[in-house]
Amino acid sequence: MTQNPPRIAFYAPLKSPDHPVPSGDRLMARLLMRALAMAGFEVTLVSGLRAYLGDPDDSAALAALRQAAEAEQARIAASWGDIPPDLWFCYHPYYKSPDLIGPTLSRRFSLPYVTCEASLSRRRNQGIWAETQAGVQAELQRAALNLCLTARDAAGLGAMLDQPRLARLAPFIDIEPLARVAPRPDTGHIVTIAMMRPGDKLASYAAIAAALRGLPAGTDWRFSAAGDGPARAAVQALFADLPQDRIHWLGALPPEGVAQLLASGTLYLWPGCGEAYGLAYLEAQAAGLPVVAWQVAGVPEVVHPDAGGQLVPEGDVAGLARTVASLLSDPATAAAAGRAARQAVLARHSLDAAAERLGTLLRDVMEGRT
Repeated sequence: MTQNPPRIAFYAPLKSPDHPVPSGDRLMARLLMRALAMAGFEVTLVSGLRAYLGDPDDSAALAALRQAAEAEQARIAASWGDIPPDLWFCYHPYYKSPDLIGPTLSRRFSLPYVTCEASLSRRRNQGIWAETQAGVQAELQRAALNLCLTARDAAGLGAMLDQPRLARLAPFIDIEPLARVAPRPDTGHIVTIAMMRPGDKLASYAAIAAALRGLPAGTDWRFSAAGDGPARAAVQALFADLPQDRIHWLGALPPEGVAQLLASGTLYLWPGCGEAYGLAYLEAQAAGLPVVAWQVAGVPEVVHPDAGGQLVPEGDVAGLARTVASLLSDPATAAAAGRAARQAVLARHSLDAAAERLGTLLRDVMEGRT
């Protein structure tokens, strides 16, 4: 007799896997669902409700979100009837984006509650965020398991939870689409892939522009950026005084376009202001590119100095320029660093490795071994 696979209810309150706007959050949610399926689970996206509270003083938004969440709870419970899933899996709950659905259903149906990439920050205890963060903290405390993608997140949860149930899961990507495209690097080709948004993204683009200005005279370089967003005009303005024949704005690219771009690169440059980790770093390295970035936030989780990663102290624009110039002037060293980076991604950050890790951890949870 064939045993049915364990069933997982999946929910991503910040951005659903089927959200129309691409982002790292959407990609990670999609990858998690794929990894869970590869691990032998039946995964269902149970809700597309977006829970995002961008204003700490907007109590009306929180009230409306709670009402919508209660409606979703009723709808989901009715759809389950007497046959609930085996586990609730929530991706990326935090003070701006709490899970207001899963905890109630988990208690009602006696389901293990598991989170991935949850975070807590005492600095954000203001207005309605203080209330939502307290709720997230309580649910993380009760969770059967909290999966942490970075050491920083694990330390943050460990500091704010009593006897936290934590486990590490390395950030990961699907390497196969990148492996299908043979590298054919263009001399001096600097590439990046990033959304164009105000804040940290714009700050990283500003640092790139400054680094390009700092390259030694006579350096053979050109820069290609894939990405789009509301700050596109502001991003392009940062580069207005640079030679425009060397700069190429490609807009948002489909996956095959991203693979082609990376295959043509000499190196990948993205400072990484405020990056939680950055899946694009993994994609670039999987394509055989050395990455130049700042040693900041979660970037060292995916860009490894012991495997070709080129990390510069945060804020050191001159250091970015020196490192880029050094790699451009020595293609053999750049290629060797790219090969080392690719091997590190294959070994530490593959979809297969994530599926194996998730399968072990979640079956332990379901069988009460955690």
